[in-house]
Amino acid sequence: MNEKKMKSAKNKVQRTFAKPTSQAKALSKAMYNANQISGLGTSHSYEASLKLAAQWLKNTGRGSLYELSPKAAKQYLSERAKLVGQKTLDRDRQALQAVLRATGRFNSKGRISVIQADKQQVLKSRNYTDEQWRLIAEHQTSRNALSTELVAASGLRAHELLTLRPAVEQPMSQRPADPAKFRSGIRYTVVGKGGLVREISLPPELAKRLEAYRRDEAVTRIDRRIHYKSYYDIGGGQAWSQSFTQASKVALEFSNGGHGLRHTYAQERHRELQVLLGDNDRAKQVVSQEVGHFRPEITDTYLR
Repeated sequence: MNEKKMKSAKNKVQRTFAKPTSQAKALSKAMYNANQISGLGTSHSYEASLKLAAQWLKNTGRGSLYELSPKAAKQYLSERAKLVGQKTLDRDRQALQAVLRATGRFNSKGRISVIQADKQQVLKSRNYTDEQWRLIAEHQTSRNALSTELVAASGLRAHELLTLRPAVEQPMSQRPADPAKFRSGIRYTVVGKGGLVREISLPPELAKRLEAYRRDEAVTRIDRRIHYKSYYDIGGGQAWSQSFTQASKVALEFSNGGHGLRHTYAQERHRELQVLLGDNDRAKQVVSQEVGHFRPEITDTYLR
């Protein structure tokens, strides 16, 4: 980390040692400003993890986050492994790993070994059938129902709905792309995790309806403390997710969350590509690129 920024963060941590919240905020902000954290979403996620770690350090007399040692980090994670699932534990590990790198206790490639959570995760598919999500959309407002169709058609994340723009207006980031990527359609781009701008393809009829919601001027919309410049007056972010969950409970008497629609898209597209390409691994690679995963193995979770 930039020495000046780290010194400033250190001073803030020392001045606010009694306040774990302030420690976590100061360090996560400093790491983000020094480009050690890829995006604001990750910064906020790490802040939540570091707040709990700072409280543990204080309670056990181990000092502040700035004084965190690899040994203390492993001890904390071992105790957390008895309380939380693997996904949460991995997030906590990555946050502490970032701190150790920032404070010089690890080099830029230093890693905390993976610790297995004691709590067993229930692994099940979160997807919806075509009939189910369409029924859900019938219980939403027109703005949110359109967003539900967009997610089902392209596998968007909730916040990515807020970043939609025609591809000619917002070029995609340079990333590897399989020639089989995308069904034919109208190309748009969205801003995903880590600021990655990726293309999506929408059916022409759906794109035409989307354009009816185009704003004359972009507006700033705030979702989970992150500011987005939004060009369409459609549902998105947490507000859309909540709408989807409520409508699902009314329509189906259960909900797998709006994120389940990404699973739906991934599974349907994977089956389609397997037939088209005759190659399961390549089909998974294409799906991974289309939904914006940095590593193809993450897509396995969606294909259960």
